[in-house]
This record gives sequence, C-alpha cells and structure tokens, in this order.
Amino acid sequence: MAKLTRDEFISALKEMNLLEIKELVDAMKEEFGVDPSSVAVAAPVQGGAEAADEGPKSVTVNLVNAGAAKVNVIKIIKEITGLGLKESKDIADNGGAVKENIPVEEANEIKAKLEEAGAEVEVK
Repeated sequence: MAKLTRDEFISALKEMNLLEIKELVDAMKEEFGVDPSSVAVAAPVQGGAEAADEGPKSVTVNLVNAGAAKVNVIKIIKEITGLGLKESKDIADNGGAVKENIPVEEANEIKAKLEEAGAEVEVK
C-alpha cells in the first residue's frame, strides 16, 4: 500500500462529506484504540464534524408579537436594524424578521432587549 502524503490526505478529507469523516474517525478509534480528535488539535474542516456539534453559527430573530408597549418595541427595532420609523413600525405591526443571519450571542442580546420591552420573540 502506498503511503499518503500529508497534502494527499488533506485533499481526500476535503472531498469527504460529514458522514464519511465521522466513519473515518470511528474506524481510527477502532483500529488504533485512540480518539484521533484528542491526540491532535487541528483547525475545523469547513463542514466537518466539529461544526455539526456546535449548533447553528447564525440565526434569525423574529418578532412574533410587539405586545402592549409597541412604541418601545418600535424604538428598539429602529435602533437595532437602522431602519426608518415606518419600516420599524411595519415589523412591530406585522411581525417577522428583525435581524437575519447573525451570531447566536447577538441574537440572544436582541431577544432580551425586545422581551424586556414586552415583545414576544423567537430565535431560529
């Protein structure tokens, strides 16, 4: 059997999907009796197993209901999004996406602000 170079091995990994990489890791555990992820610390492969375990990288904050203090919610939406008063009011009146494709931490901060003002919010 020919020995793979480091570059050939990495190229082969790049062509694998998530399931194939998991199967490879499991086979390495079985063959060598060691967890390869505990032996070496490497940068995560785009779309690799590490990404699947961490959950979503970006989410969307949706306003479900503005609640009784709609004026305060409109002000917060305007501040968060940079939209004009009319656009912010439309979101408060009709619900929908306040901010899309943002990090989870930022989404949680926005959700907390809106809920504090009395709005009902969901993060997807």
